[in-house]
Formats: sequence, structure tokens, C-alpha cells
Amino acid sequence: MEAHTKKKIVSTGVPSLDHLLGGGIPARQAVVVTGDPGTGKTILCSQIAFAHAARGENVVIATVASEPHDKLLDELREFSFFDPERIGREIFVLSAYPWVKKGPKEARDLLLKTIRDRKAKLLFVDGMRSLRDLWQDEAKLRDFLYELNVGVAQLDAVALFTTEYSTERLMEYPEATTVDGIVGLSTVRVGGRVVRRARVVKLRGRGHLTSEHVMHIGPDGVRIVPRLEEITHPAPHFEPSPARAEFALPELDTILQGGLPAKSATMVAGSTGVGKTLLSLRFCAAAARKGERALLISYSEPVERLVARARRIDLDVRGLLERGDLFIDYRSTVNVEGDDLVSEILSRVEETQATRLVIDGISDIEQSIIDRERVRTLLGALIVELRNRGVTAIFVKEVAKIAGPDLDFSDSPIAVTAENVLFLRHVEMRGRLRRILSVLKMRESGYDPHVREFAIGEDGVRVLEPLRDGEGLLTGLPRTLLSERDGSA
Repeated sequence: MEAHTKKKIVSTGVPSLDHLLGGGIPARQAVVVTGDPGTGKTILCSQIAFAHAARGENVVIATVASEPHDKLLDELREFSFFDPERIGREIFVLSAYPWVKKGPKEARDLLLKTIRDRKAKLLFVDGMRSLRDLWQDEAKLRDFLYELNVGVAQLDAVALFTTEYSTERLMEYPEATTVDGIVGLSTVRVGGRVVRRARVVKLRGRGHLTSEHVMHIGPDGVRIVPRLEEITHPAPHFEPSPARAEFALPELDTILQGGLPAKSATMVAGSTGVGKTLLSLRFCAAAARKGERALLISYSEPVERLVARARRIDLDVRGLLERGDLFIDYRSTVNVEGDDLVSEILSRVEETQATRLVIDGISDIEQSIIDRERVRTLLGALIVELRNRGVTAIFVKEVAKIAGPDLDFSDSPIAVTAENVLFLRHVEMRGRLRRILSVLKMRESGYDPHVREFAIGEDGVRVLEPLRDGEGLLTGLPRTLLSERDGSA
């Protein structure tokens, strides 16, 4: 019996696009890239063409519209992937319009002859919609595509076509059944800005991703951010670790039975000024002092301001930063999508090799996820991916106000998904505000349910003894504001 031969897969040279395609384009296949004008079809295919040329493979780029091909090249010069030295060497550009005007046979023969003569491994035909407009004959167009695809396959090449239809419209035309793959590009208007999306509609013989994915066009060309939900899967045999990630605050670590469970996710919630960031920074510093890597990403506070705040409470992190065991990043979420933020977080974890992570401002990420139905699934995928990488994570969440005595966080996606929840708040006691800390849940272990006061001062962060019933608090739930006179409810 003959051994099974694995089919050759051709990389597009765009790593994130290869991911969507299930690894790349199967050899000898034809793919149409479709979308309304301005969605980035020509840029994407040109980027693929130059990536092929950079590998030493010959490429044919053909324009079939009436516009001269040098106009296409002029439009590509602003991108970093454009290399003029490859034009006329690995990349051969021609205008096929005169042959298109003669008819399908003449256009097909020209393209196949050029591939053969140039020994090209990639054919890129830009502007296929013009063929329909010019020939006005669906049968001619269908036969042209079929015969061209067969010829390209026989020459052991890959073909890319662009056409200006929405994905839904294209499915009504012969192109949808004639080609092997369809990649749809689109734009969506959100508020006052436009966001781009890419989707692999079909690709024969590949287990490709199917959802819409974030796409950007920048100086380097097209960049696609795959949906984390589609590419992340829980470890098949995950077992909770008995190890603990301590805060190096003896009282708090005792409450948590040694610290947070390693490789778990924790939401630290509370109102403004209650101490969430400083407590989380203490968590990072505790790891860095032991020689472990820790990363804090802030979406609200510049690095130097945070370092200065820490110094005022006797938490000097400057040396840890200079030593390279602690990393603090400040990021803006303005006009940035949630997929980009999550992708950047994972990239920084990989770059720093951090085993502890604090995301200071998870609400900013939640608000940046345009598709509101994806908030829980995307954040859940982030937690799974961090767990797979052995990272113990804290997500800091700003809470404006908790109404009623139930401390209900069921509407918070990160609270539902994370294994642990710590809640910090202010209460008025005998005429002044005090900070108190409650552990609301720890899935993987027990914990001390008593409410503790904690203080932040020049001598650092201190977690104090449990508050007594006479002080107006029981096991974590507020009764009412206390009377200054007698300390009773």
C-alpha cells in the first residue's frame, strides 16, 4: 500500500492569514479575495506576491482592467513589503486588458503562457469584476475561470483573484463554485470610525477558521488578528497546581491559605482610590524579588506616576524594573479593539517570560470589544491561554458602586470566568473612611471569609485583624453606616 502523501501547503507570507487558512493555501489551488472597494484586497494579494518573491519564487501580477499596471505599483510603494528591485526580476507585471478585449481564450492563453515562460509559482489577477462588465456573458466567464484554474494547477502554481463584490453577492456568481477558496474582506462603521474584518468563507481541503477576524492596514501592509476563541483550547489534562503565588503580606497570604492558587485568574474589584493597583503591584513585586518575572499592564496610569506612588508607600520597584524582573507597561485603549489588546497582552507575556500578570483596567478591554456578545468568550479565552502558559493573573476592575447587600458581580464577565474574586471597598466607621477587604470566592481552595481592614500608608500596605461584629461588620457584608456615638447599627 502506498504511503499517504501530505498535500503541499503554500505559505502566504502573512502569518496571521496562514492561521486563518489552516496553515496556508493548498498547492495548485485558486483563491478569490472579494470585498467592496477599499477593503484592502489588492494590498493583501500584493503583499502575498512580494512575500513569494522574497523567497525567490517567480510571480506574475496581471491587471485586467483598463487602468495601466504602473498605477498599481505606484499605490504599493508606500508599504514596507514593496521592493522595487524585484520588479522585472522575480515579479513580472503586465496589463492583460488588450487580450481581455479580444476574448476569454486570448486572455487565458496569455496568462498561462506568461506563467510558463516565467516559471512562476504564483499568479495574481487583479480586478476580475471588469471581465463580467466587459464580456457580459456568465458562461464565458465561468469557462474562462475553470480553464485558467486547470492550467494554473497543471503548471504547479497558485492563483489569486480579486473582485469587487460583498461576500454575499459573490456567492450568487460562478466564481463561488469555480475557485477553490474564498476570502472575504469587509468594513464596519462603528461610531465615527471604520473597522476592517477578514473571513475565510471556504477553502477546499483545509480546516480553516470560519469567523470574522480583525484586520488592519498599516505601513507594513495587512495585519490580521485571529479570534482568540478559535485558536485557544484548554489543556486536555489540566490539574490545579498546589503551589501558591503570595503577596508577601503575611496576613493576606494567611487568609488565602498561602496566596492565590498558581496558574489561576483573580479579579480584584473596588472603587477609585481604594488601593487595587497598589495591592496588585505588591503582588508583582513579591514575585520579582524572588527572581521571577512579573508584568503589570496599566490602561490608566503612566509608568513613572505608578512608580512614584509605590515609592510613597515604601514600595520601591525601580531596582526591580532595572534588573529586568519586573515590567510595567502603559497602554492607551483609544481606537484600539479588544482583540488587539488581548493579542498584545499575550505577546508581552511571551516577550517578558512573565509568570505573574496584572491587567490594571480590565473594564477598558471590555469596552473596547465591539461585538458585545464576545466579551465573555474573549476574556474566557484569554484566561485559558494564560493558564496554558502557566501564568497567575490578576484583573483589576473599577467598580463604581455596589447597590444592596449582595455584592453581586454576576453581570461582570471576568468575575464569572475567573476562579477568584477579591473585593476592596471604603466604609465609613466612626466618622472616617476605612478600607476593607473581602474574599468573595476561591474555586480551587478554601479561604478565611472574615472581612479585614487594610491600611495603605508610608510604611506600606498592611492587612489587619478581622473586624468584629461590634464594629458593624460580620463575615463580609455591610450592615449600615456606623454611629459615631456608640459604634452600633
